[in-house]
Amino acid sequence: MMHGVTIVSQKQQTRAGIVIYRPQDASGDSHRLLSDAGCRVRVIEEAGDLSRELKQAHPVHALLAASLRGAGLDRRELESLPELRIISKYTIGVDDVDIAAATDLGILVTHCPTEANWGGVAEGTIALMLALLKKIQIRDAQIRAGGWRTDELQGTYLGARADGYPGITLGIIGLGRVGRRVAALMAPWKVRIIATDPYLDESVFTQNGVESVALDVLLRQSDVVSLHCPLTEETENLICSAKLARMKPEAVLINTARGKIVDVEAICDALDANRLGGAAFDVLPEEPPAADARILRSDGRVILSPHMVAANQGGTLTAAIPRATEAVLSALHGRVPPHVYNESAIAGWKLRFADKPLLDE
Repeated sequence: MMHGVTIVSQKQQTRAGIVIYRPQDASGDSHRLLSDAGCRVRVIEEAGDLSRELKQAHPVHALLAASLRGAGLDRRELESLPELRIISKYTIGVDDVDIAAATDLGILVTHCPTEANWGGVAEGTIALMLALLKKIQIRDAQIRAGGWRTDELQGTYLGARADGYPGITLGIIGLGRVGRRVAALMAPWKVRIIATDPYLDESVFTQNGVESVALDVLLRQSDVVSLHCPLTEETENLICSAKLARMKPEAVLINTARGKIVDVEAICDALDANRLGGAAFDVLPEEPPAADARILRSDGRVILSPHMVAANQGGTLTAAIPRATEAVLSALHGRVPPHVYNESAIAGWKLRFADKPLLDE
């Protein structure tokens, strides 16, 4: 589909305007479904000036998107869209939306926590962890440089053994869907799994075979620290110089959550001082990183991935397409859709839109 294409319903009454930004449905079937329901659908294939596109599509009642990062959809922009009822994300994460502004304006923000997405993140986390602990990158570089076996290339044995070897301790920060799947995948390896999540009842840890500990305890005791918490004001720069100083000098850190949770400069400092064993990042504070970013000059102790740990054959965001589409249709019919992230906006949304459906049943 071409950039900026508008699909107009064949129905005479087209009252609902929809913008699909960075679409995920290559077939276009979901776009046509919305059009056939009576919507005017504008599809924006490439990242660009979303503000200009929204003005061209006026009025806009619904916005569907995968990533809105860099699109400039701030409070001022949201205030300029008085008819906007819903921002429907194909993704799990909504940190690229001004949630406070949307809530204040009575705009629902929905997301799609599909297993294809969060399960893919968990699998990718395990892959990065094993690559770090077994020194896959470093061993590969050794061979390519003409070298062979050395003691420095020894990997880490993960699980507890009958000979008394205790195995490693895996520390999970954030025991949501991804964190729980990581714990489930690692349980057969006989590693000790601890986690911290201040928003969960103790029973959740017990049900998932995970020991609940405070963050400081997790940092001190873990051989692997894996981040699976959302990006919020509370978690931004959660892993900083002070937190890294509490970790074992041989421990490794994995971030497949959000880039700004980690102070990457502090990671580089810790690696340079040999106060961290390694790190793996699928996400970075700046994406893509600047050409002169210090983390790009790191050695084999660091593994970098281009924010696509959830992008897998048979996975990725395909499963989210019907969910995100249905969320829009529900909102345009005057119904509260499932998976509303900013639930505190529902009351205000009902006052504004519940008795003003734009689509016929």
